[in-house]
Amino acid sequence: MLLAVDVGNTNVVIGVFSGTELRARWRLATARDRMPDEWWVQLVVLSQTQGFHIQDIEAVALASVVPPLTSVFLELARRHLAIEPLVVNGNQELGLPLRVDNPSEVGADRICNALGAIERYGAPVIVVDFGTGTTFDVVDSTGAYIGGAIAPGITIAFEALTQRAARLFTVALEPPSRAIGRSTREGLQAGTVLGYAELVRGLIRRIREELGQEAPVVATGGLAPLVAPLVPEFLAVEPDLTLYGLRLAYERVRQHSTTPPG
Repeated sequence: MLLAVDVGNTNVVIGVFSGTELRARWRLATARDRMPDEWWVQLVVLSQTQGFHIQDIEAVALASVVPPLTSVFLELARRHLAIEPLVVNGNQELGLPLRVDNPSEVGADRICNALGAIERYGAPVIVVDFGTGTTFDVVDSTGAYIGGAIAPGITIAFEALTQRAARLFTVALEPPSRAIGRSTREGLQAGTVLGYAELVRGLIRRIREELGQEAPVVATGGLAPLVAPLVPEFLAVEPDLTLYGLRLAYERVRQHSTTPPG
């Protein structure tokens, strides 16, 4: 059994794989001040609700964009499971060439998204991950990661607007029935939700033009259910794409490390 941990700026998504089957999945708030023992207690309780023991875990794979929590989960795995985790990075043999200016800058979550998308949809493929930021990851027809785009996440953008404008206020982020808002609430929802959907559609169009072909587009991330229904370009919404890619990364590193020379 593999414990896959995707540490993001807003959420920590944890999955337990039995072979290729995702047996359990939890989305937790990213608490940077939580200690290894506190995370461990939470994992013990959560695993019991799913009918298995966390001590049965045999391997740990970690994709993290929050360095302080990387060390926390490393300590958790070493102390409580006696396991040395795999920490995904751009220098490993993953079968994914990183054709960008600085491969070390590519986040582990983006690498995992690309791996998961290629496995499911082939190449070329585009992944849009709706999280703290909204990232666009692009794989060309040769199966190489060639970069993408990064936009502020919809929640971050909305919070910045309402905090800086004295007469605006927080409303529920949900699609309005029309683009011409007849109240401040409708105007905020139209500008934020509908406007963000058009941002996504516009970047998808530009990326496809630069690729020179109609690559399938996949949505993932915690905020995908809000925006994806408004973007007809999406072929699918894959909420667990990063976890599946993380499992693939673990399998490929393990296979490479155990392949005999020659």
